[in-house]
Amino acid sequence: MNGLIISVLIYEFLVIGGIGFYLSREAKKGKDSFLLSGRDLPVFAVGVTLALTVLGSAHIFGLMETAWHLGAVSMWFSFAHVILIAVVCLGTGRWVRRLNVSTVPELIEMLYGPKIRIITACIMAPTIFGLLTMETQAIGIAFASMTGWSIQKGAIIGGIIGVFYVVLAGMKEIAWINLINTVVMYLGMIIAAIYLAKALPGQNWDYVSEYYVNEGQPWMTNIFGTPDLMFTFSLGVILSVVFAQGISQMTLQTAMSAKSERTVKKSLWIAAIVNGVFGVFAVCIGLAAKALPEFHALGPKLAGATLIVELLPNWVVVWLLASFLGALLSTFAMTAITPATIFVKDLYVKIYEPEASDEKQTRLARIVIIVLSILAIVVAMANPPIVSAITWLFAWLIPVFWIVIIGLFWKRSTIAATVTLSVCWIVNLLWSFTSLPGVLGVRLENAHVIFILSIVLGFTLSAFTKGERGLFRKNRYEMDLEKRTSAMK
Repeated sequence: MNGLIISVLIYEFLVIGGIGFYLSREAKKGKDSFLLSGRDLPVFAVGVTLALTVLGSAHIFGLMETAWHLGAVSMWFSFAHVILIAVVCLGTGRWVRRLNVSTVPELIEMLYGPKIRIITACIMAPTIFGLLTMETQAIGIAFASMTGWSIQKGAIIGGIIGVFYVVLAGMKEIAWINLINTVVMYLGMIIAAIYLAKALPGQNWDYVSEYYVNEGQPWMTNIFGTPDLMFTFSLGVILSVVFAQGISQMTLQTAMSAKSERTVKKSLWIAAIVNGVFGVFAVCIGLAAKALPEFHALGPKLAGATLIVELLPNWVVVWLLASFLGALLSTFAMTAITPATIFVKDLYVKIYEPEASDEKQTRLARIVIIVLSILAIVVAMANPPIVSAITWLFAWLIPVFWIVIIGLFWKRSTIAATVTLSVCWIVNLLWSFTSLPGVLGVRLENAHVIFILSIVLGFTLSAFTKGERGLFRKNRYEMDLEKRTSAMK
């Protein structure tokens, strides 16, 4: 086991250290070179970075854990991310690149003014930090499965490595390391699937299906599960993933770093394929782990990862877990750099030092990344359920998506946007921490409620309050003039 962990760590340090050091030496000093790669990322770098940004803890150990409870219907979490990637590459990602913004709150200011920019930044950054704690926990699980350490100890080691994934050269470092990790991950996944099928009783996956039939749960191996699960879980994750991550800084910072709007659009097929297939593999691992008695006894947190370690040849385990860890570290890096970007651009520079140099912004971003990573390690010690925690966090960003859509294509009413955001955020809290759902007798997830409320409030209030034409309803001259005026303020 010591040889296993040493091999994985050598791979990670060679890739991260080698590429990070090289890029930090070769990087040209310029505007946003650390946070946005100087806006020069090509199609392949954008595609794989977008794919791995949203392929983290939930896709790997989170889906193994969720499949234990819900079965194959868990795959809809992965399918939702394919829809998300289409929305980003064909919609929101292209729009933020076209407008040349550095953060989503900056886009909000273009639509609704500086005050609502600050409010949005103060919500979006903590939300992404919440996701960072989930990624830290998943990295801890990866190390626990390889070493027998506690998840907490693994989270500490993983968090330290995750910091180096991003602090040397920033966004460019993340993108180019992702290219290597993507190739390694998919080759490893194909080989692992072949070996796992041979390692199962009967040397195929029939044993797993028979187990759930014998348990009286044949729906566990059906991607449509039960009607109740399709409505509560599948629809819930589609709404929360697509309409939260579709406007999150975590997802859109990659698009902001692309060479052009066309680059974002062309990256669709790379990102969708790289991301979409992975969830199927993770769910199958989770189902198999529960079906085998020796892994069933470990429980949903560790069973899937331990199955991989125990049933595969050592060289395959090293390969697969190194690539898993690479994917987790990629998401860790993005969930660390994006709240740091919001803090630097939307809070520090906007409020305190508008003329801050790029070098100073980079130094501050590195400090924030380190501080957030330390805090994430501390929070991750509680081991909250990964997928359910993530879907709750996503609900905070759903109303941001809809006020952006309304502000770009229809009407910009600051009053309507402010009220919509405030009411949705209050309801999200009440829905989670009070008995309100039971009092109303409604069985809806947070995402269902906030999705409906965002649309109803956003469009109704916009219709009955004064506002300007949507930004994309203006001609190019009006947009340029308005952007220059906003910048002067």
